[in-house]
Order: sequence, then C-alpha cells, then structure tokens
Amino acid sequence: MEISWLGHSCFVIKGKEKTIITDPYYPNLGYSLGEPKADIVTLSHLHPGHSYVEGVANNPKQIKLPGECEIGGVFITGIATFHDNERGTIRGKNTVYNIEMDGMALCHLGDLGHPLMPGMVDELGVIDILFLPVGEVSTIPVSTAVETVKQLNPHIVIPMHYKTDVISRSLEPVDKFLKEMGIRDAEPRNRLSITESSLPSGTQVVLLSYISN
Repeated sequence: MEISWLGHSCFVIKGKEKTIITDPYYPNLGYSLGEPKADIVTLSHLHPGHSYVEGVANNPKQIKLPGECEIGGVFITGIATFHDNERGTIRGKNTVYNIEMDGMALCHLGDLGHPLMPGMVDELGVIDILFLPVGEVSTIPVSTAVETVKQLNPHIVIPMHYKTDVISRSLEPVDKFLKEMGIRDAEPRNRLSITESSLPSGTQVVLLSYISN
C-alpha cells in the first residue's frame, strides 16, 4: 500500500487492487488537487474543503454516509459522528471511516469535533493507520487528538487538517501536536509505503509532505 497526501484531509491510498481518495477539496483552499484517479472516494462531510468529487477522475464510487459496503475486496464502514462538540448543532454531522484493505485497517476521522463517544473505540476495533485532524480549528483540540491516539492505539498516525504555507484557511500548525506527542525534528516524507508485515510494533507518527498536482 502507498499513501500520499494531497493536502488538508485528502489522501491517495493505493492498494493492490483499488485506489481510494479521501475528502477531496475545492480549488479555493490553496492546495492543488490536480486530477487524481480513484476507484473510491470517501467524504466525511459535504463542506467544500472535503467534498469536491468532481475533481477526481475515473468516475469513482462515492461513499458519503454512515453504513457498511464492500467494493472489490475493500470493506468500508462509516460511523456517524459530529463536526462539533454540540451534537452537530454548530457545524453538522461528520462520518468517520474504517477502511479494511490489503490486510490492514485504516481509520480516517474526517473533521471529528468531539472526543470519541462511549463504545466507539470498540466499534472501530484494531486500527493500523489513523488519519488524525490536528489543526484544532473546527475539529478537536490537540489535547483531544493526543487522547484519541491513546484510546485507539494505532501502529501509525498520519496528521492532517493543519496549517501549512499553502492553505488559505486559518488553522494551527502541526508543531503543537508533535510537541504534545513528544516528537522532535519530525522529517516529512513524500509518501508512505507500508504492508501488514512492515507495521511498527508501537505507535509511530508519520508526517507526509504535501504533493502538488
């Protein structure tokens, strides 16, 4: 499996058989989405920074609601959550996705806006790779992000939804999260190539570089 970051909450996840793109964004965000190809697109919610399906080539299957589905050997479970800590009364709903492919379990939290609800840790199960929002604005604060890592205990954490030199939105940079996790001098990589057998034994934070298209 190969994972690359197109900016914000958007990742290209290339498996053996299928390619998934998460939360593609509209052009006004500052990043350049390009015209990536995918078989499947997941949308955590329908705000412009997370729902530009038109920008993805190959007529992908769209997943945008809670529920279960299987597409070509990829199993996806959407779990209903909220975009804020007021049960969605401020920013609406959010869908967390648990994706099983190539023998690994990936979890994309979207714009989760609250601590994990009772029973959700058990519902998500074992997580190998966690895509975690860490930019605080309109999502969980860094303290909750760190607590979420402890609760889910993934092998790999990939930060997302944070301030960079490219994005036009006001978010917090990734540094605060890295500091709270006790990480110094994190070296971004262009992409993550990973297999079930190469997963680290503990929890490792992997910082990905934004790849412009």
